[in-house]
Amino acid sequence: MRAVVQRVSSASVEVDGEITGKIEEGFLVLLGVETGDTQQDADYLADKIANLRVFKDEQDKMNCSLMDCASRSVLVVSQFTLSGDCRKGRRPSFASAAPPETAKELYFYFMDKIAAMGIRVEAGVFQAMMRVSLCNEGPVTLLLDSRKNF
Repeated sequence: MRAVVQRVSSASVEVDGEITGKIEEGFLVLLGVETGDTQQDADYLADKIANLRVFKDEQDKMNCSLMDCASRSVLVVSQFTLSGDCRKGRRPSFASAAPPETAKELYFYFMDKIAAMGIRVEAGVFQAMMRVSLCNEGPVTLLLDSRKNF
């Protein structure tokens, strides 16, 4: 399971002209589920993301996590293209992306894990064409992989 995590001052996702998820300060998480991923992968990423210390403390240092501040939220957007392999040719291969049924199950499981930690969760619409808007703070953008490939 892969995630692109962006620290944002605001983010939203729109489907067919309607906003389906919107947050202020927190994380925009683009989540890609790969073949072979399990709930254990989702547990790892949920815990890692909830506890990433990249928000500023009183001394203006990146030392606080989502768990340290109740006002922060997460906007989760499914993105199978994170499994794209661009090493060969010019067209990405998505062969390692999980089948939609599995990906959907783990996408919702991941969001439930984050919410169970007391963090407000907003979301896009699984398998929909979405427009994502954000204001990246810092900018801070992190790549996470449950298999620790990077």
